[in-house]
Amino acid sequence: MRFMVLIKANKDTEAGVLPDEKLLTEMGKFNEELVKAGVMLAGEGLHASSKGARVRFSGGKRTVIDGPFTESKELVAGFWLWQVKSKEEAIEWLKRAPFEDTEVEIRQVYETEEFAESDPTGKLREAEERLREKISSKR
Repeated sequence: MRFMVLIKANKDTEAGVLPDEKLLTEMGKFNEELVKAGVMLAGEGLHASSKGARVRFSGGKRTVIDGPFTESKELVAGFWLWQVKSKEEAIEWLKRAPFEDTEVEIRQVYETEEFAESDPTGKLREAEERLREKISSKR
């Protein structure tokens, strides 16, 4: 099972304040543990929303809204993508993360086979697998 672990933004991350050396060192050690255990597939920090944009879709209209966005508690400051056996395992890993005074969200990622009912011939899932193989070969 894959899970996306979403680290929430706060006033510091939205102001572009980077973590101090101590937290970066602790996070590096934690990431090494995740990689060594075969859990971490990806993980990145994100720039403040002031450097981002949103695109609103309404009918055939596309509207671009430049950041910053006001509700920092609704924003993501970083993420991991983990491969684990269960949500409980993801939670146990997350409890070991070197965070203080924050909230982190864990969300399961859909797997291709979960769309079988919507794709009775399997053609869409086969196309998706080909795309995933192309992506993997470019790394």
